[in-house]
Formats: sequence, structure tokens, C-alpha cells
Amino acid sequence: MKLTRISDIRRRELRQAAFAVLQKEGAAGTTLEKVAAQAGASKGIVLHYFRSKQELFEHAMREANAVLRDAVIVRLRRARTSAERLDAVIEGNFEPHLFQPSVCHAWLSLCAEVPRDENLARIQTVLHARMRSNLMSALRQLAPAALAEEVALGVTALIDGLWLRLGLQPGSISREQAVAQVGDFVAARLNRQALR
Repeated sequence: MKLTRISDIRRRELRQAAFAVLQKEGAAGTTLEKVAAQAGASKGIVLHYFRSKQELFEHAMREANAVLRDAVIVRLRRARTSAERLDAVIEGNFEPHLFQPSVCHAWLSLCAEVPRDENLARIQTVLHARMRSNLMSALRQLAPAALAEEVALGVTALIDGLWLRLGLQPGSISREQAVAQVGDFVAARLNRQALR
């Protein structure tokens, strides 16, 4: 059994605290002091583990996206067909405990920092590449390559857009509506191809 170091536990607690503060305050309102208070620690402890607020944001973004990634993986493991794999990726990106206004708001705050922070930009690039890969593994079996690429791009844009919508307008869309919107887009694009 692998032992977890105290420092690893503390870093995870601070990442989670940072994400909790981001949910309430956004990037502009998140301070090291507020993160420390959320974690029941001092600002000095936060700075012991993270050199700056930006480094803490980077780790908070990684932590939040690991939770989303794991939700998708759980669903993918149960999928038996290409259509089920596609549904797993879509539904996993709208996991009920994640597709919440406060989580969407925190994600939106971090995304707003991407143009100014190359580490956050790199993480965002990796996230989109992983989503594309997951989508394409299913879509390649369901559509010609060019159409599969277009559908994957459309699904990614819709998911990002629906997260943006809920982050800016809490209560504007439910998880079920979001999944249906993306599912309807996929069905329309794939059915159109079948009719040609």
C-alpha cells in the first residue's frame, strides 16, 4: 500500500480550498488570505506549498479537472458500444455534482486567466486534447473522419458554452437540458450524414 505524505495531503487541501474560494469570489476576489482561512491555515502555510497565487490557481485548476476527468472515466469504463462511449463523455462533462453554478463560476474565473497565464493555457490545451481524443474514439466508429472531427469540435464548443452559461446565469439551464442540447446536436449531425 502506498503511503501518502503529509505534504501531499496538505497541498491537496489547499488546492481544494482555493477552488472553494474561487467558486465564491472568482479569480479577482480570491486572495491567499481567503484560501488560508478556508483551509484553516495561515498565509505563510499557503506560501510554503505554493510560490504565488497563480501557482495555486494552476494547481486548483488541475485538481478540479482531475475530478471531471475521473467522472468521465467511470462512465467510459461502463460503456460497451461507440454510442455509449460518446454518451459517457457527454454525460460525464455534466456530472450532477460538478455542473453547478458555483463550480461553473470557478471554472469560468480560471478560464478568464488563460490568456495571461501560459501554465493555465497549457492545462486548457491538454484538457481540450483529452476531450477530443475521448470523443474521437467513439465518433470514428459512427461517422467519416471529417464529420467526426466537426462533431467533436461542436460538442466541445457546446460543453464549454453551456458551462459558461450556467456560470454567468445560475439556474438558466439544468443538467438534463445541457445533456439534451449536446445529444440533439450530435444526433442531428450524424443523421444528416446518414441521409446523404
